[in-house]
Amino acid sequence: MQKMISNFLKERNFAIVGSFKNETKVAYRIFNNLITRGYKVYPVNPTARKVAGKPCYKNISEIPFKIDVVNIVTPPSVTANIVKECRQKGINKVWLQPGAENQEIIEYCHNNNITVIHTVCVMLETLKEEKLFTRSHLKETRK
Repeated sequence: MQKMISNFLKERNFAIVGSFKNETKVAYRIFNNLITRGYKVYPVNPTARKVAGKPCYKNISEIPFKIDVVNIVTPPSVTANIVKECRQKGINKVWLQPGAENQEIIEYCHNNNITVIHTVCVMLETLKEEKLFTRSHLKETRK
């Protein structure tokens, strides 16, 4: 699983699907977390127009840019349709935040050649990756 997470985090273009009503919402925090780490991040919500001054797209299909990973922060009843939309757009990497997944969605991903991460938080994993990089970088500079 850690290798898959590292491969996802090497990608640079993320779409975040969820609620951006205020800065305490998980999707909003993930959005900020990834931007501060240098990712290109595209927020997706059917009712929001902008998030932190950036355009917010109504759905995945509306994004006019290449998306490498879709991070989903929605209830499973909403997640299923988003994952199907990812498949239609040819996006084959989906990260389901804890609570966004159910077994049916995970099986759909496996049956449709979508690599899926679930039960782990992208924010925590970016912090782990950052610490791993810092440790290995320090070892290299000490040689």
